[in-house]
Amino acid sequence: MKSLVLAEKPSVARDIARVLNCHKNLSGAIEGSDYVVTWALGHLVTLADPEEYDKKFKEWNMESLPMIPKEWELVVIKQTSKQYQNVKSQLFRKDISEIIIATDAGREGELVARWILDKSGCHKPIKRLWISSVTDKAIREGFSHLQDGRKYNDLYHAARSRAEADWLVGINATRALTCKYNAQLSCGRVQTPTLAMIARREEEIRSFRPEDYYGLKCITQTGCGTITWTWQHAKNGSLRSFQKEFITELEQKIKGQTLTVTEVTKSAKKTFSPGLYDLTELQRDANKRFGFSAKQTLNIMQRLYEHYKILTYPRTDSRYIGTDIVPTIKERLKACNIGPYKKLIPELLKRPIRTSKAFVDDKKVSDHHAIIPTEEYVQLEHLSNDERKIYDLVIRRFISVLYPVFEYEQTTLKASVAGETFTAKGQTILAPGWKVVYEDNNAADLDDFSDDDLDESSTLKVSVQPLPAVKKGEQLSISRLTITTGKTKAPARFTEATLLSAMENPVKYMESHDARARKTLGETGGLGTVATRADIIEKLFHSFLIEKKGNEILITSKGKQLLKLVPEDLRKPELTAQWEMELSDIAKGTHKEDIFIREIQDYTQELIREIQDADGTFRHDNLTNTKCPRCGKRMLAVNGKNSRLLVCQDRECGYRETIARTSNARCPNCHKKMELVKKNGEETFVCSCGYKEKLSAFKTRREKEGAGVSKKDVQRYLKKQKEEPVNNAFAQALSGIKLD
Repeated sequence: MKSLVLAEKPSVARDIARVLNCHKNLSGAIEGSDYVVTWALGHLVTLADPEEYDKKFKEWNMESLPMIPKEWELVVIKQTSKQYQNVKSQLFRKDISEIIIATDAGREGELVARWILDKSGCHKPIKRLWISSVTDKAIREGFSHLQDGRKYNDLYHAARSRAEADWLVGINATRALTCKYNAQLSCGRVQTPTLAMIARREEEIRSFRPEDYYGLKCITQTGCGTITWTWQHAKNGSLRSFQKEFITELEQKIKGQTLTVTEVTKSAKKTFSPGLYDLTELQRDANKRFGFSAKQTLNIMQRLYEHYKILTYPRTDSRYIGTDIVPTIKERLKACNIGPYKKLIPELLKRPIRTSKAFVDDKKVSDHHAIIPTEEYVQLEHLSNDERKIYDLVIRRFISVLYPVFEYEQTTLKASVAGETFTAKGQTILAPGWKVVYEDNNAADLDDFSDDDLDESSTLKVSVQPLPAVKKGEQLSISRLTITTGKTKAPARFTEATLLSAMENPVKYMESHDARARKTLGETGGLGTVATRADIIEKLFHSFLIEKKGNEILITSKGKQLLKLVPEDLRKPELTAQWEMELSDIAKGTHKEDIFIREIQDYTQELIREIQDADGTFRHDNLTNTKCPRCGKRMLAVNGKNSRLLVCQDRECGYRETIARTSNARCPNCHKKMELVKKNGEETFVCSCGYKEKLSAFKTRREKEGAGVSKKDVQRYLKKQKEEPVNNAFAQALSGIKLD
């Protein structure tokens, strides 16, 4: 008898098959003497659409809401039905005695496999392969420690509960809003609170009134060098004043005076390395440093994990590794001891590996440990430029935690003149420690690992400078006085990096001051999960609820109107916090799935009643005079993530046309990225500075410059720039709307 291994993706299945000596190719599977390996393509099975339960649900109307199935039905996804049949035929082979689930180790991976087994009606015994990387070594070790599949039943129940709850709330509320306001509106327990945070930030910016502030700096000369001093308020320690007259009078008062050094403080300081990456932290850094979207970073990480097998599982929310990984650290270092890392890693290999609770803690490892290199040797020349960037971020973080702490001596000077206090700071490096890992590395700006810049107004700071030796009581003549000025700044608009931070820790953006709700939200990891946040942001873009200007995210008119029409509960992060807490309890076996679903059913009925009784209105303020070539209705002008489009207002028609895309071509005048605009069948590059150039002329010019662009290059570029279809349950559900 043989065991059937069910992987989540073909690439992982091929790796497992090779390790298990399976070489015979079947239709959708690979067979060996003891194992048959098959695969899903992500989800092969999903929850049925409303019309599968009752034909009356094909028509979108308020009278049929809420839709609450008595028994949940699963359907095979049409696009991947062939592979489902391949898997099903393997499941029911008479020589297959057991099923080994080898899908991604997590809640959603469990759901992928269990839904296939449920839909097919397969009840053979199951075992579970639970691994965080797909190297040959990890696969072999995983198969030597297979778990009883029943151990993960509660995890499956939690995953199923999440899917059913999202169906009930998302599809019912979306239909209710669409029918009520005769517009294509969608909402959800994660996307709507995320949209609300963006809207709130926009309101903060619009209501902000900048204020002028003033400070005072002076320079003194000593025999060993100069010192720049900053005025500091004696009582509150502030470095600025909003009263110009006060600073002007202060300047006159101390002009020509002598500073007396009143305090010389030296203290030894240590700074620890920033820690290993989880997915959200990596997505934040990649967006800050390279402008990568969260989805782009996840896709690159997935390739580095699945195809190259040089990094571990990406969808992790932990920044720690377990003690079981420590013995493998040297082997992982040897695997990446190439290229730019050759001057950093040999030093670590010479001595025993030093670990600490800062990055090794079994209690802080959830389903998966932090993202680190595998034991697979890497060939950098095989990686694309973008893959190299992500790989470099991960490797340097991994190396840095193994280096000693950064040590320096901080000197703080205080002086007085005419009853006023001035201060100066200096720093002497004692041991560079982990910071040597980032020397000559432009990708890492190590002065900012926090997200405090999300909504901080600009302030004056005491500059850190090389300080000459001075003694307490020493008197120094002032050689120059300078009044400094500035304006308080509004909170910054969200970028994808800062939005990810806000989704991960949305407490500071909550309207509620309920202490219990805030604690719950902190404990459940914020809005969404590391695996879903990128998709949520992408969905907001594809629904035209948000748009991008440069690297900043702005809410659209449609998004603002939607928030006014959506029930208040759906706008709050607290709803997700409560759900995640209950789902976590279901996964632990301390809460019942049926109780949770009954609560969600009751909540859905309340939502529908609230939407039905509401008295709001919705209007399209982006209608154009361009008529749809299919149905003749006026089209909407919308901004996609990297493009401008015309979209038919009738979703049943579904026609959309891209009229301009942001390109990578640079303007020869101002060097900004140009738009590629399509008009009357001709494409032209257009820059914000006014420069225009036809695509044909651009190609000719680039060829003369020695950087030829072939027709094939242009076609490949245009294909890459195309908008990806939104392939999810809501999109499929919305595709059936017919609005009069």
